[in-house]
Parts: sequence; C-alpha cells; structure tokens
Amino acid sequence: MKALQFSATGDLNALSFVEVATPVPAAGEVLVQIKAAGLNPSDVKNVLGRFPYTTLPRIPGRDFAGVVVQGPQHLLGQQVWGTGRDLGFFADGSHAEYVTVSAKGVAHKPTHLSFAQAASLGVPYTTAWDALERSGVTHGTRLLVIGANGAVGSAALALAKIRGAQVLAAVRRPEQVTALQAQGFEAIALGKPDELGAQVNGVFKGGADVIFDTTGFWLPAAVAGLAPFGRIAIIAAPVDGHVQLPALALYRKGGSVVGINSLLYNCEQCAVMLEQFGRFFDEGLLPLPTGLLEVALAQGLQSYEAVNSGSADKIIFVP
Repeated sequence: MKALQFSATGDLNALSFVEVATPVPAAGEVLVQIKAAGLNPSDVKNVLGRFPYTTLPRIPGRDFAGVVVQGPQHLLGQQVWGTGRDLGFFADGSHAEYVTVSAKGVAHKPTHLSFAQAASLGVPYTTAWDALERSGVTHGTRLLVIGANGAVGSAALALAKIRGAQVLAAVRRPEQVTALQAQGFEAIALGKPDELGAQVNGVFKGGADVIFDTTGFWLPAAVAGLAPFGRIAIIAAPVDGHVQLPALALYRKGGSVVGINSLLYNCEQCAVMLEQFGRFFDEGLLPLPTGLLEVALAQGLQSYEAVNSGSADKIIFVP
C-alpha cells in the first residue's frame, strides 16, 4: 500500500511517500480501508520530534474514516471513523491506504457525515468533549471558551450548546466576533490580558463557572474572570512548557485547573466518545464541517509544510 512514513524526526523532509506492506489485522483487530484521513498540528509536531516517545519508523496520522474490510463478521463492510493516541506514535497511523486498529477502536460513522467530514473531527471533537466532561459543563453552566474560532474551540461551542450551557466566546479579531454572533453566540474580542476579568464579569456577573483556554496563553489572565469554585481547562502551553499561574488568586477562589490531553486516550476510549456525540450529527444538533481541503496522499509533504507554516486550512488526505 501507499503511505506517508518517517524514519527520523526533527525535519519534515524526513517524511516520504512510500510503498509498504499492507498491515494484517491480529485477533481482535480490524483492517480499515482509509477513505479520508485528517491532518492535525500534532501530526506535524510528531514528525518534528516533539513527542520523544514515538517509535520509528512510523506512519503518522490519528484521525480517519473508512470501511472495514477485514475483521469480525459484524463489522465487515461497515463505515467507521476513529482516532486515538496510539496511531502515529506507537502504532502506524492513518496517513496510508489502510490501517489496523482494535475492533473496539472504531465507531460507526454518522450517516450525515461524508468520509472527509468525519475524518476532520476526531481530535478536535474528542478534545472538546473531554474538556466539557472533565470540567463539569452541564445545563446552565456559564462557560467561557477562549480561542473559540479554532477547531477545538468551535467544537466546544457546539457541544456546550447541546448541553444547555450559557456560552461566551472569546476571539482575537472583531470580524470573528461578528461571525460568532451571527451563529447565535455571545462573543467578546480579546484585548489586554488584565482586561479579561472585567470583560467576563460584564457578561457573567460573578465570573464564569468554567473557562476553557484552547490557546494555552490566557491562563494567568483567566483567573480574574473565574467564579468561586470555578474550573479552568487548558489544552496547550508555550513551547518551553512554562506559564505563570497566579496561585494565590486561584486558591482564594477555590478554583482548579484541568489539564486536557487527547493523547491520554487510546482508540477504544475515543471510540466511546465518538459514539456518544456522533449521533448528534445525524440528529441535526451539530453543524456539518465545511471548507475542507481534500488533498491526495501523495502531496503529503507539501501539506505538512503548509500546516507547519501556519495554514488555517483543514487538510484531509484522500488516498
């Protein structure tokens, strides 16, 4: 089969489009013919060596959608989607024509999603779902999402709306505020960090019950906008891994920080999440992805370079 593969890290030029043997599923596994595979920033960082535990040589790629062609009888021919920490790190991933995963590591693809749409959602939606679950977002929760225009932030807004939360979106640019307001969300423009607390309290008197920072840079400023006993969920941090935390202000509010890391969940655990929220697409409660850029797998290196250069396109590989 054709696949993208790297045998060294630190340089995207280590990634090659190669011919490798089609994997053979072991007992309890399925062989999925990839119809579409998403390209995430973490895939690019993987090739660049940001994850020292990755074993080599390796086919990258976490998110996929396709058809089961080998495995348990009840799954043969089924359209599935999946994601998980193992793919691309400890086991070969989805940037190939085929991938093997646990039979319990695939979920039934929502019928309203195309293969490309489904492949675009794995990491962003499981990350957002986990953040809302673990920070206790339920009906009536006052939630601030920082970086609400990004893939994870957008997913958090949509999922929080289904849960009945009171949602406030925070973004950088005025036109992003306008776009979110047109979608029915209350939104504010991020300005100076020391103004964030007043901005949040101007909407949520007493502060937000939960603040989800999808950027990794607003944790210090977010404490001022937190309600007593509130939670701040974070998914990212500066490259050096260090960020200032105003611990005194946080503990005086009885607040807590919740670290959200999608790489803590294997394919089986992610499949449970996909089944839980996947039905909302078929029920018309979640928006269908738009604006996807479908690219031939053979153009993989150029696509990795585009993402590394800051491209905002959501790239989907089509073998």
